[in-house]
Amino acid sequence: MAKVKIYVTLKDGVLDPQGKTVQFALDKMGYKNIDSVRMGKYIEIDTKNDGKDLKKQIDEICDKLLANPNIEKYSFTIE
Repeated sequence: MAKVKIYVTLKDGVLDPQGKTVQFALDKMGYKNIDSVRMGKYIEIDTKNDGKDLKKQIDEICDKLLANPNIEKYSFTIE
């Protein structure tokens, strides 16, 4: 059994209105030292597959479902 931890974030240069909103709210709360905020997604998958093809399978899942390849990038770890 394996646990896969997937992180999906916006590519560099892509505007992040949600991150800007959080940054604005933090500024209003008095956290003036925050330069920028970028939002993303964190996904955990537990799988019985712990073989050689797991990395390929997770790449396919991320490319086809979890990340928009036009504006997002992803990384993952397998434990």
